[in-house]
Amino acid sequence: MSRSSAIAATTEALAALLRSRIPAYDDALAAGFSVTTRPPDTARKSLAANTKSQLNVFLYQTQANAAWRNLDPPNQVRPGESGIPPLALTLHYMLTAYGDDNGFDDEAMSHRVLGAAMSVLHDNPLIRSDSIPNEFFDTGLAFQFDRLRITPIVLPMDEMSKLWTALQTNYRVSAGYEVSVVLIDSKTPPRSALPVLKRGKLDRGPEVIAGALPALESLRYPRSQQAAQLGEDIAIVGTHLSLADTTVRLTTPRLDTPIVLTPTLGDRPGELKIHVPTLAEDATVMSTWAAGLYTLAVVVQPQDMRARVSNEIPFALAPSIAITTLPAPAVPGTVKITAMSTPRIAAGQRVLLIVGDQQVEQDELPNPGTPPPANVPAADPPPPADATKPSEMHFTVDGLTKNTDGTPRSYTVRLRVDGIDSIPVKFDPSAPPTFDPQQQVKVQ
Repeated sequence: MSRSSAIAATTEALAALLRSRIPAYDDALAAGFSVTTRPPDTARKSLAANTKSQLNVFLYQTQANAAWRNLDPPNQVRPGESGIPPLALTLHYMLTAYGDDNGFDDEAMSHRVLGAAMSVLHDNPLIRSDSIPNEFFDTGLAFQFDRLRITPIVLPMDEMSKLWTALQTNYRVSAGYEVSVVLIDSKTPPRSALPVLKRGKLDRGPEVIAGALPALESLRYPRSQQAAQLGEDIAIVGTHLSLADTTVRLTTPRLDTPIVLTPTLGDRPGELKIHVPTLAEDATVMSTWAAGLYTLAVVVQPQDMRARVSNEIPFALAPSIAITTLPAPAVPGTVKITAMSTPRIAAGQRVLLIVGDQQVEQDELPNPGTPPPANVPAADPPPPADATKPSEMHFTVDGLTKNTDGTPRSYTVRLRVDGIDSIPVKFDPSAPPTFDPQQQVKVQ
């Protein structure tokens, strides 16, 4: 493997090979012949006297080598270890020949130079380690895992003409070659895992479990609702579901720990059912639950075996609210509403109050860091919120009006927490569903 200077070392090694071998193929090139590595538009300008025969080796393209892109660094990692693959490059060169400017047949001499260069590369298809110049010995190119192979490439006339047009110089007959592969080490060190002391729990080896993993398809909420409420049962629809060693895990970034529930058999074959407890059933509901969106997964963990987890599907828990309003609004059409949410609202959740079709943000609380006005004593800091009681939120709603005939008008109120709305509907098995009058604001 080698360093980033390996590209320069490869170019110089190729030029040195041509410089040392070409005179042996044509005696006429022994005196004054030179090999340069300049762009073609400045190749002849690089010589003090532009009169002798010359071969220019121009690196015009570098290309990633696909065969090495996903291979581990050779001789650096062992099975079970991971390392960043080396930067593997294929270098594309263009060889351009120039004749003696003082000769009567300049092009004939350039053709002899090109023929000798192609013969050298035909007889020497590899760049050997002893061909690397001494000044590039520390690059590591001479000791890389794969050898440098020289292969002729065919450049179609249209590509050749585009290349010379980009170089902004007159076209000369040239030959294309590629040198592959140049491996440049990554600076990211490989990761070596510790030896394995035991395989699985109690060193019993791999675990083999017969049967397919549980796969979840959907949730079925009561009465075709879009979300569940406290105290309701939710059906889990999927395949390969059973009660044996099974729990249901609810996860949300709003809570520090997942909620784990024990399922029961569903009302339909192959389904499971979970129950969301109420405050009367579980006193920790206020501190362990939060309204909003969860991800639900089924976890199967037999004794002394690794847990198997199903795919995750969304689960929505709607807040249950109680509202109160000020009896006399300060401004006509303006109402101040206090909403109490069960379960509590977690830190960072987005809360909106929807009154009719109007969305209202929470009232801003006074900034505790703002000093009080002059001659006004500083207020005591508010007490910390009680985690055992519902969250209390305050809203100011404008633009509420009576009916056109002057009679009182009722507005249905919903609380939206992270996109999940409370359910303002009163369900009666003996009557059609109606809006809950306890979740309405009446404008007198």
